[in-house]
Amino acid sequence: MIAYTMLGTNDKDKAFAFYDALFEDTDIKRLFKTPAGGQFFGKGPGQPMLCITSPYDEGEACFGNGTMVALSFDSTEEIDALHAKALGLGAADEGEPGWRAPDVFYGAYFRDLDGNKICVCKMNMGG
Repeated sequence: MIAYTMLGTNDKDKAFAFYDALFEDTDIKRLFKTPAGGQFFGKGPGQPMLCITSPYDEGEACFGNGTMVALSFDSTEEIDALHAKALGLGAADEGEPGWRAPDVFYGAYFRDLDGNKICVCKMNMGG
């Protein structure tokens, strides 16, 4: 259902370096840039993407209170590692890794360098 999500930044170089480092041991990579210099990250064609960019209106980027982006991963170990890596890169902890709904939802939460709230998670929803 989701094609892509955009998160604003006030320092593209710093934000791109954060996400490059965060995703370096995953199958997520840089895909393409927008005409305005935003960077799309994703697993490949036809998959949901995350774009890090400056706001279109050229105003200051700020995070939305109550807004969060959840990124899906296959293993709890990968989620644990990404959460730890994000904190090591300067992200703020918003919730340690753990099962929120036993055997259904495992997640960890952090805020990136611009204050955007990110969840890395695994959902066992069947089918």
